[in-house]
Amino acid sequence: MQLTPPGSACSIAIGTGLSHMVPGSLQGLQLVVTDMDAAYAQLSGRGVQLSEIEERGRPGRPGFRFTHFSDPDANRWIVQEITARAEDA
Repeated sequence: MQLTPPGSACSIAIGTGLSHMVPGSLQGLQLVVTDMDAAYAQLSGRGVQLSEIEERGRPGRPGFRFTHFSDPDANRWIVQEITARAEDA
């Protein structure tokens, strides 16, 4: 099955026999969102156990917020909010 979020040029393929990777071997998969609060509410509302939202940044530069979770196969995902790209800042 291929999942493509609305308006995205990227997809996630899930299914049996797609690779020989061991379940739980993927760590740090990134999902980028523009509204962390909305993404957090939507995911947690669907039963995803998310970490608390963390914030990072440097003075004078746009920061970012992120949370993480593990899927049922123990793969680890990071949801990162990016509101402005470097070229936009």
